[in-house]
Amino acid sequence: MGKNNSGTRRIQPILWISTLYFAMGVPFVTINAVSGIMYKDMGVSDSQITFWTALILFSWTLKPLWSPFLEIYKTKKFFVVFTQFAIGILFALVALSLPMHDFFKYSIALFAVIAFCGATHDVVADGTYIGFLTNKEQAKYIGWQGAFYNLAKIISSGALVYFAGVLEKTKGVTHAWMIIMVIYALLFFLLAIYHYFILPKENKEEHKEEKNAGNVRKELWEVITSFFTKKKILWCILFIILYRFAEGFAIKIAPLFFKAPRTSGGLGLSTSDIGLIYGTYGSAAFILGSVLAGYFISARGLKRSLIWLCCAFNIPFVVYALLAYYQPSDLLPVGIAVVVEYFGYGFGFVGLMLYMMQQIAPGKHKTAHYAFATGIMNLGVMIPGMFSGMISDWIGYKMFFIWVLIATIPAFLATLFVPFPYPENQKEQQINS
Repeated sequence: MGKNNSGTRRIQPILWISTLYFAMGVPFVTINAVSGIMYKDMGVSDSQITFWTALILFSWTLKPLWSPFLEIYKTKKFFVVFTQFAIGILFALVALSLPMHDFFKYSIALFAVIAFCGATHDVVADGTYIGFLTNKEQAKYIGWQGAFYNLAKIISSGALVYFAGVLEKTKGVTHAWMIIMVIYALLFFLLAIYHYFILPKENKEEHKEEKNAGNVRKELWEVITSFFTKKKILWCILFIILYRFAEGFAIKIAPLFFKAPRTSGGLGLSTSDIGLIYGTYGSAAFILGSVLAGYFISARGLKRSLIWLCCAFNIPFVVYALLAYYQPSDLLPVGIAVVVEYFGYGFGFVGLMLYMMQQIAPGKHKTAHYAFATGIMNLGVMIPGMFSGMISDWIGYKMFFIWVLIATIPAFLATLFVPFPYPENQKEQQINS
């Protein structure tokens, strides 16, 4: 764990952690946020945009179902490079689909495949992080991991969306977004080439076992049963679902609240204002919070830090309630509020990721089990998000964000009583045995 499994000189982890987690963030951010802006510019209805872009994100929840196959066939490095090349090709195809008459049908289908490849990339990227770093190194770099994941948000929903707006003035909407999709394609081709040379190599002896359909089914069943028979796993699952429960409500409504006219209780911001605030200032605050949290946890230990991380994650949602109540017309207080919320978001989110790595994933199938945990976590955000629009329409923005604050209470209770099945200083060899 402390050095490259191949026995060669070890490459500094930050050189591949940074680019690997940047590559992980781009597909999710592009599908979840950027594609919606693109489709809106191209005249697609809101109902189509929200339904289909939300539906194809389900790949990130279902990824545990195929993650065991990735541990059986080939190496993690192979799948990282393969999925990045595939995503590059798919983005190029999205660009070619945009001038077509039925562009939405074809492009959303391609985005669905990108989602599948992106979810698969998540599994092997996290597996690489867990497999090649010690627990202490995981805590040390966890902040940088989150920071570079969120850098994808700055580039995608900030810089590239802004650039698309500039291009639209001279190239037109369709050609502007074609250029953006080509940029994504070239980016992933470069990332694949870079990771082919920079990622640590695995011991090939681990992948020489006989592989057939029977072995795969047996392995999959073993992975599933071993996950749900882990020590105190039901309490662990309850924690990872409830930790982000309030976020599931807030994250879907906040941008709509910013965009809604003031007469409807919103802030009436322009799309460019929202992109600037969320894609740049908010993301930068998230990165700073993520990095500082990594060092905070490394110094104090996860168990002693977790309740403070939960506070940082959930309490800042109060800024949305204040914005809904006062409806400021100046952009400055809105920007400050988002910076505060995103700093806390970045600081607190790190604790959840590290908990899944060190308290749920450890064992024989750590890559697959971490994928199970993140899939359940994503489902915990999706379910409240599905009902957030209905609730906000029913009670209005002011009362909705009060409800978000009430919805943080389960997170605090779950954090106070969360189990730690494995001692933080326990060695990986002891866990696997």
